[in-house]
Amino acid sequence: MANQCLAENYCRVLAAGVNAAAIRPLLFDTSTYTRSSLMSKLSPTAPLVVLCVRSGVLAVLAASLIGCVAQVRVAGPPPVTYYAPGVDVQVREAPPPLPDYQQPPCPEDGYLWTPGYWAWAGADYYWVPGTWVQPPLVGVLWTPGYWGFAGGVYAFHAGYWGPHVGFYGGVNYGYGYTGIGFAGGAWQGNHYSYNRAVTNVNVTVVHNTYNTTVINNVAVNKVSFNGGAGGIAATPSTQERQFAQEKHLAPTTLQQQHTQQAAHNPGLFARANGGHPAIAATPRPAAFNAPGVVGARGAAAPQAQFQREQPRTPAQNQPAAQPQQAANQKQVAVQKPAPVRKAKKAPPKPQPKKKEDKPAG
Repeated sequence: MANQCLAENYCRVLAAGVNAAAIRPLLFDTSTYTRSSLMSKLSPTAPLVVLCVRSGVLAVLAASLIGCVAQVRVAGPPPVTYYAPGVDVQVREAPPPLPDYQQPPCPEDGYLWTPGYWAWAGADYYWVPGTWVQPPLVGVLWTPGYWGFAGGVYAFHAGYWGPHVGFYGGVNYGYGYTGIGFAGGAWQGNHYSYNRAVTNVNVTVVHNTYNTTVINNVAVNKVSFNGGAGGIAATPSTQERQFAQEKHLAPTTLQQQHTQQAAHNPGLFARANGGHPAIAATPRPAAFNAPGVVGARGAAAPQAQFQREQPRTPAQNQPAAQPQQAANQKQVAVQKPAPVRKAKKAPPKPQPKKKEDKPAG
């Protein structure tokens, strides 16, 4: 077994009963030593402990007469940074209705559904496609963001991860988000189970499933905001107010990239797609061109949403019509049948008068 003594800024050597002069050369020597060669440089009765700190990994190497034992400890996860969700943006224009789209199947076990929503950038709303996301921690659920009208403006309340699904404006995002709570799945210990009644799950890929009918106690519509004229009249319940006081986590890095990528896609803006985005949902975050992307009902092709229609030209590898042929086609196209004229009747010919016979005298 070969062991490399990492020196310079990476290693500290602690020895008991070992002459410092024998250790000092090893601190600045990056050669590779076997156990026997390493022990030959030190006292044969002294244990050696090398603490190597490199890239956040603590490697403890114990050397003795009976052999070398290496134990590697991986540094624990970074401390959790909690997040206080708030209002991201305020505008005076109401968001469009939610588009109608099908949920793509869950890509693999452990992914949670995050519904799509309208976001604001510049002077228009753009659609952030719904997608399947890996949660930042085991046991947390996603509370979607929502638009709320108050004080003459529409404010967007950002979504967050937490132990419970809180208030999201009463907006019926579908697929378990009926406007109150969440019925699309639940944590069972360290495993997430999917409700097949409202979630698109391939049982050959995902095995943790159950089937519970979901009853909607709210109006099923496509309204995408709370309060104001035409908005949803919903207020947080006592339980939802308690959930709001819990510790929350921010959207994951992939979720943020997903939103940023949507903001740079011209076809996802409402004025370009008329409220029917061609990319309504994706199987994974920021996978806008991946197989399995789902478009909204009534949406045009992705290229046709933001590209101007080009003038039609003769198809390639197709000979254009010859001038005479085109003229004949044009003549045939505008040719009309000649009107049928009724023949006039000829006036009757005058008959010659008969001579009267005179009596003989």
